[in-house]
Amino acid sequence: MKNMCPLLKKECIEHQCAWYTHVIGKDPQTGKDMDHWDCAVRWLPLLITEGARQTHNVAASVDSMRNEVIQRQDVLNNAVRVAQPQTPPRLEDGGNDG
Repeated sequence: MKNMCPLLKKECIEHQCAWYTHVIGKDPQTGKDMDHWDCAVRWLPLLITEGARQTHNVAASVDSMRNEVIQRQDVLNNAVRVAQPQTPPRLEDGGNDG
């Protein structure tokens, strides 16, 4: 089967096309090394999937950091509360003391 261009609806012109792209890295689905030329339109599903995976990882890291910050802020708030000097309650003027 011929390598058909999804844009021109003809046989792919490969390196003469501005959309013909070289991708080097790891395949997000298999983890294998990639070093491959292909049409950018054909790369889109793979790259969108990888972008979504990376976004999910970042969101998980931010959530973890948020939980850690909240935990440390609670510890700090408790330490400040304990360190504050305790003042006895004031007697109101005109009270029942005599």
